[in-house]
Amino acid sequence: MREYLLTLCVTAAVTYLLTGPVRKFAIAAGAMPEIRARDVHREPTPRLGGIAMFFGLCAGLLVADHLTNLNQVFEKSNEPRALLSGAAVIWLIGVLDDKFEIDALIKLGAQMIAAGVMVMQGLTILWLPIPSVGTVALTQWQGTLLTVALVVITINAVNFVDGLDGLAAGMVCIAAAAFFMYAYRIWYSYGIEAAAPATLFAAILMGMCVGFLPHNMHPARIFMGDSGSMLIGLVLAAGAISITGQVDPDNLFGGSERSTVHGMVPIYIPLLMPLTIIAIPAADLILAIVRRTWRGQSPFAADRGHLHHRLLEVGHSHSRAVLIMYFWSALIAFGALAYSVNSASMWIVLGVVLLSAIGLLLLLLPRFTPRAPRWAESFVPPRYRRRKVLPESAPATESESESGESEEGSPGGPGGVQDEEPEHRTPVVVGVSGVNGATAVGPRSRSAR
Repeated sequence: MREYLLTLCVTAAVTYLLTGPVRKFAIAAGAMPEIRARDVHREPTPRLGGIAMFFGLCAGLLVADHLTNLNQVFEKSNEPRALLSGAAVIWLIGVLDDKFEIDALIKLGAQMIAAGVMVMQGLTILWLPIPSVGTVALTQWQGTLLTVALVVITINAVNFVDGLDGLAAGMVCIAAAAFFMYAYRIWYSYGIEAAAPATLFAAILMGMCVGFLPHNMHPARIFMGDSGSMLIGLVLAAGAISITGQVDPDNLFGGSERSTVHGMVPIYIPLLMPLTIIAIPAADLILAIVRRTWRGQSPFAADRGHLHHRLLEVGHSHSRAVLIMYFWSALIAFGALAYSVNSASMWIVLGVVLLSAIGLLLLLLPRFTPRAPRWAESFVPPRYRRRKVLPESAPATESESESGESEEGSPGGPGGVQDEEPEHRTPVVVGVSGVNGATAVGPRSRSAR
């Protein structure tokens, strides 16, 4: 455990220290695209945060290779090298996209190539635990297609959810933490060394996200861009593939899975756990594809219909919307983790149900925002006032109206109410090209050049 924590800390430190210089480089290189209709930030913000995250990944793998116990992962498995090769491909195409806006189909092809590179080096799904059947060995073509599909889906799911400050990095960090606990339990408790690479990948992924989050929290000073979102999506998929396709579920219980299929549901956790950690991003991805296809648009056409955009429309502030997404991600991931440890405990089920009810209450929180009496409005924050009060010298700008939030209780803020005529709002254009990059809300201490 100490070596995993050391690897995590080194990865986080390298990522954190490099993000500042990378921000200056992104500004100098002009990697600051103009604000799009789907964005909710008000100023152009540098991207290319994935550069720091990639070097954090390299540092984590380098340190792990020189540690006594983790060195065995590199000697007995080729999966770390496969991960680094695939990450280099996807990171390079992401950097080019952050600067030059590459076509979506080209990015999709690059994602498939990165997945193919990992498959060629041995990081692939070999078998699957199928209910009522048992462990089913896959042919080479079946394993390759399933691996490529999982990598592409995970990369795009993380990319689609990358829409608010700290959202993608935080959600992936939560998922990686739950996945690390699960993989480490399989490796340490059951003595299955095939789970060691997945445990290492999860630790490094947590370090990448933890190191980048201080720079990316609201208000963000830099975005990870596609170079970061696609990278962490690929690392997350690599861990899921390793634990699903390399660890035989029969070894977890020392018996035949076919004979215990109805009585031991946790056997299928190696298949379900990778799905639960990307449940929220995958749901957002599926809803986006269905929504755009139903409207006769391309699935790659950007819009403001993602889950985080809807939370802002309901009335949540930027920070609250991010925290709500964190909450649901943690509930699903750690709920599945707790169920894998003890599926017979009713307390786990009751706890998940109770936390789900709390989550639904949080979603409806803007409906229950209290209103202060008019005589006390000057003593409470703007969101609790009955009407909007704007200084005469600082009228609201059009960009503030588009962002869905304001500094001093705008109509789009949580609970804000306005007696005057509503300001003119620029209609949101659906189908704007370009799906890469994160978005942010809020002023920044330094104006972008």
